[in-house]
Amino acid sequence: MSSFDLVEPRTLDEAFSHLDSADPAVRPFGGGTALMLMMKAQIFKPVRLVSLRYLGGRFAGITVAPDGSSVRIGAMTTFAELEHSAEIARLLPVIPQTMLTLANVRVRNVATVGGNLAHGDPHLDLPPVWTALGAQVHVISKGGERTIPVEQLFAGYYETTLAQGEVIQSIEVPVKPGWRAHYTKVTTRAAHDWPALGISAAAKLAGKRIEDLRLVLSAAVDRPTRLDAAEKVLRGAAIDEAVLARAGEAAVAEVHIESDLRGTAEYKKHLLRVNIGRAFASLQGA
Repeated sequence: MSSFDLVEPRTLDEAFSHLDSADPAVRPFGGGTALMLMMKAQIFKPVRLVSLRYLGGRFAGITVAPDGSSVRIGAMTTFAELEHSAEIARLLPVIPQTMLTLANVRVRNVATVGGNLAHGDPHLDLPPVWTALGAQVHVISKGGERTIPVEQLFAGYYETTLAQGEVIQSIEVPVKPGWRAHYTKVTTRAAHDWPALGISAAAKLAGKRIEDLRLVLSAAVDRPTRLDAAEKVLRGAAIDEAVLARAGEAAVAEVHIESDLRGTAEYKKHLLRVNIGRAFASLQGA
């Protein structure tokens, strides 16, 4: 591993002074769990890493809006904090459900919400869930702030729309009365391994009828991807085998899936068809 500078600023201005560089080898980090793996593999060779762990304030904590309409989660919130938060369990129960097969306790104690998003790995479990929930990311830089939907954060395989010098300060998740959410993770090895395919579904149901929904595919594609054509088939429809089969075929037709070590393209297409049905069966029973 090559030598590099590690700085731990105590203020936002100090952090931006260290990040004020056009060199992509200067990078902020949260927990560093994924970053360290990339460094050990010599995929990424930093010249300066800027830790955000001591910034606090807008980067920390889980806060429910006074009217209960949303939950703000600081970028430096760890997965363990999410996992054990009573407010998250009450308002966003799909999050602790997802944690059951997300990495391991050691990783969850260190990995952060913001770092996980900024990493841009399409195999990660939480980004498709945030996308299905309709979450937004608050981004800050020396030049100002902006807010974007989570689905617009990802640009491709390990690529995001974050500019050099921008950092994620928090994520805001709407709380939608009457909506249910589910995450299905399909692995070829241990349950906590990277998925061959992930499906996250959020929907408002009236009995068997789907009033509205957001359906997201991950892992089998280069970024968390809304399945717009499948959503169109399902929106307003009553859940039955026929409509779920049509949605599965629409989903397979609208995305490009490639073979890799976790399965062939045809295998993943089969998984996509099957797990759309399973996701809505789970939502009905929630």
